Amino acid sequence: QVRMVESGGGSVQAGGSLRLSCAASGPTYNRYCAAWFRQAPGKEREGVASIDADGRKTYADSVKGRFTISKDNAKKILYLQMNSLKPEDTAMYYCAADALWGAACRDLREVSRYNYWGQGAQVTVSS
Repeated sequence: QVRMVESGGGSVQAGGSLRLSCAASGPTYNRYCAAWFRQAPGKEREGVASIDADGRKTYADSVKGRFTISKDNAKKILYLQMNSLKPEDTAMYYCAADALWGAACRDLREVSRYNYWGQGAQVTVSS
């Protein structure tokens, strides 16, 4: 069983930065794939970035070069550093984790494969 609690959302002007954190618990968390998803009003949840147990990272094209996913295994905290934010990044952001490896972890479309989710953190970017 994995529990995940997010923090760090907020409002920022375009071009600004925010960092999301996701504190996890559970003995197996460090062996899991961890990811960030986001959902804007009226849209489907979409993958933003993932990191596998070996630290390999995958990003959606829309955030490459602006967002960085990282993980502190000792503290069991997942991060998402978001720079050069745009109004289209406005959404509820969710952390997620599950026992996924290889291509399954790198495929950011596989929303339904994740069974462990944070409560969500709102990110609002104004122009």
